[in-house]
Amino acid sequence: MRLQGEAFRLTAIVGEADTYQHKPLYHEIVLRARHAGLAGASVFRGVEGFGATAAIHTARLLSLSEDLPVAVVIVDDEQRVRGFLPELDGLVTNGLVLLDEVEVIRYAGKDPQ
Repeated sequence: MRLQGEAFRLTAIVGEADTYQHKPLYHEIVLRARHAGLAGASVFRGVEGFGATAAIHTARLLSLSEDLPVAVVIVDDEQRVRGFLPELDGLVTNGLVLLDEVEVIRYAGKDPQ
């Protein structure tokens, strides 16, 4: 797959403790993105944050949280990313979903051996 120039970035910010059928929600989103043939997905764990409830979640030692923010970032062309949005409707019930235009400068993987 070739991805360069104008693209769209989908970011789903959920809680680390959020689940789907007893598995981490972020993992289910990555699996579905792969199954949908999207260019790629990455998961980033936050160290602190708050959302719609205004409760602060932090990784600081004195105030350990088991529900840190997790961002799942997916980048592909607009049509493919927008086509994936319905997958998130049934998955992300609490959290934030963002969509923005980006410019891909480089998208390359290792050559298969």
